[in-house]
Amino acid sequence: MPEDALMSEEDDARVPDVRALLARAMDAIDDWEAGWADYDPHPSLGVAPERLDAAMGAYLDRLTADPEGQAPGNYPFFHPRYAGQMLKPPHPVATAAYAAAQRINPNNHALDGGPPTGQMEQEVIGDLAAMLGLPSEALGHLTGGGTVANLEALWVARELAAPRQKIAVSEAAHYTHSRMAGVLGVETLALPTDDAGRMDLGALEDALADGAVGTVVATPGTTGRGAVDPLSEIVPLCRRYGARLHADAAYGGFFALLSGEDAVAPEGFPKAPFRALAACDSVAIDPHKHGLQPYGCGAVLFRDPDVGRFYQHDSPYTYFTSDALHLGEISLECSRAGAAAGALWLTLRCLPLEARDGLGPVLGACLRAARRWATRIEASGALRLLSAPETDILCFFPEPRAATLSAVDRASRRVFDRLMASDDDPVFLSLYRVSAETLRAHFPDLEADQEEAAVLRSVLMKPEHENEVERLHGRVAEACRAVRS
Repeated sequence: MPEDALMSEEDDARVPDVRALLARAMDAIDDWEAGWADYDPHPSLGVAPERLDAAMGAYLDRLTADPEGQAPGNYPFFHPRYAGQMLKPPHPVATAAYAAAQRINPNNHALDGGPPTGQMEQEVIGDLAAMLGLPSEALGHLTGGGTVANLEALWVARELAAPRQKIAVSEAAHYTHSRMAGVLGVETLALPTDDAGRMDLGALEDALADGAVGTVVATPGTTGRGAVDPLSEIVPLCRRYGARLHADAAYGGFFALLSGEDAVAPEGFPKAPFRALAACDSVAIDPHKHGLQPYGCGAVLFRDPDVGRFYQHDSPYTYFTSDALHLGEISLECSRAGAAAGALWLTLRCLPLEARDGLGPVLGACLRAARRWATRIEASGALRLLSAPETDILCFFPEPRAATLSAVDRASRRVFDRLMASDDDPVFLSLYRVSAETLRAHFPDLEADQEEAAVLRSVLMKPEHENEVERLHGRVAEACRAVRS
């Protein structure tokens, strides 16, 4: 397929057509396969046409809608009216690249399993390290997601720490840290947060001063409120007390693109914490979030390449085709999809990691969308904003009938249900449980008649949200008025 079928003019940038990209990718793999000797597929792999047709029909029905109502279809993650969880489809370029490599099915554990995608993985790790400000010799690899990336970082930290030293995390950190610490047999210490949901520095220094903490996990972009821990102030504290610092940047890491001195970022975006990622001992980051990748693409990076010694192992049947570094030699996971590396590699060649080009404008649109909606919420009279957004996540709740947490909880759940159940114009948000202490800190007029209350939460991680804020806000405000009537 000619390249001009994908883009009419070289400088006419537009969203690529995924069907055209997939056709070109499949044609290329067809040609590659045709270059090898013919062989007959084994009859055991055959499927009767009638069975295939019925099964494929049922499968597509399950993906798009369940006609019998026995199970829900997928929510429209691609559409800007979906603003609930951290879900969106991959970029068409990533879809086509993944599909092409998937037909070959390389395994990036060893260079034997996929030399091209193994090299691509090393190159994209270099790209990510440069974006985060880590040294060029930083050690890293892709993972199946942020959970494994964080596990590996904490495992290395355990190997380096003194016996029985704890891992300090904030109360707003992702729950994976306490789970992975349990797997590793290490105790975690949950530190309180400030009113904005960021790690409390005073509590951190107290914990470091008593010598019980060997590793600190900071989160530049929590998955609940999108809060950004003050990394630029956490770094010197960790250095002063000799603690290792890991950044769980699974969600927020790509915002480092907008943290440069000359980068244009919306008001209220905290640049300093993202610049401080460069000083962390390890970083976890998920390209399958703001990197526009299919699920199954996380990454972990280590400032000091010498930590690779903890991964050393031997295998009697791998690592034979090359004396170069095999990614399985620096990874806890064994088999890993080379297609994930191929998809990220092609995406970053089309949408580079730059503030004013490629992914930078995508992230900027998400930040602007959150701030635009926050402004409308504060002026609405129908909604209350929990706190000003630092990233692209908003938390808010309907003005309750009574000034109690139970009334806030009921109103939030009723608005959530009403918007989701709308047949003609649904809006998909999520709910987030907030403690009475946090809500009272922001809204002292609320009576704490229960320990927590659900509020509405919106993740504006699609750049299309920037143009949909007015419609989203109008629908939510309308639902608020309806539940109060």
